Amino acid sequence: MKNIKRILRKTALICLMGSFFLISIDSIAQRHGGGHRGSATARPAQSRPAHARPATQTRPGSNGSGIKNPNKVTRPSAGSNNKIGDRTNNRNSNNINRTGNRNTNISGNTVNRNRNNVNINVNNNINVRNNRNTVVRRNNAIIYTRPPYRYGGYRYNCYHPYYPRPYRPYYWGPVWHPWGFFVATLAVTAIVVSVENEKYHYDQGVWYAPSSGGYTAVPAPVGATINNIPSGAETVNTGTVNNYYYGGTYYQKDGSSYKVVPPTAGTVVDNLPEGGEEVTIGDVKYVKFGETYYQPVQIDGKNKYEVVLVEEDK
Repeated sequence: MKNIKRILRKTALICLMGSFFLISIDSIAQRHGGGHRGSATARPAQSRPAHARPATQTRPGSNGSGIKNPNKVTRPSAGSNNKIGDRTNNRNSNNINRTGNRNTNISGNTVNRNRNNVNINVNNNINVRNNRNTVVRRNNAIIYTRPPYRYGGYRYNCYHPYYPRPYRPYYWGPVWHPWGFFVATLAVTAIVVSVENEKYHYDQGVWYAPSSGGYTAVPAPVGATINNIPSGAETVNTGTVNNYYYGGTYYQKDGSSYKVVPPTAGTVVDNLPEGGEEVTIGDVKYVKFGETYYQPVQIDGKNKYEVVLVEEDK
């Protein structure tokens, strides 16, 4: 019995000493930053470098804001010059004014579209500067088989019968302007033509005369000569010779050039320009340009206009 007690005491002592030994080793290991398997050791806190996130990118709006541009390349503003090679594109916002009126001033390779340079002022009762431009010349090749229309002491001779209809002006295109149209500047394609010591400017079928602060479209001066006529000119037969008609102006071939001639009585044209005055004489309604009267007629089912020969009824 005594031996058993001694054995138990020795065993308890050994266990107590072993536990103390293990606790000492663990303390030493913790002091040196080590550990043993099975123990929960706390890792040293590590601070990661703070990476700044890119700013929130907005979708491009109508004004070009918020455009994704990783290279940070800024686009030129509206008033800057963008040079590409040898070309220079000058987009000056002051040169573009959308007011509805248009004038194109072409200067070299630069196109300046300044809409404020044009003041559309077309008066149907325009005072023609040169009445000689619209005085009808008699056509001896035409024999009037119909009696003239007499009214107010004048005879109105027309080969075709009167066919009444409303006057609807014809538009020849964006480069054509009717009499009375005012522009502040002319394109560089305009040429200067002198007629009887008066200077006119011609550009693509339109004749201009200098006026205060600019130029005004006027009837073509009779006798003026140009090298080329517009491609849309209409060939009309006067009975003796072909004339070329464009925008209310008549041209006649003169050698290698074309000369402006007055309207010839009996000439029939398809359309009349803007700027005519619709006048009623008795029971007939004519369209008048300066001293020229046009009578609406119908030929082969098509609406046309014939130049009227007006004579004093003696």
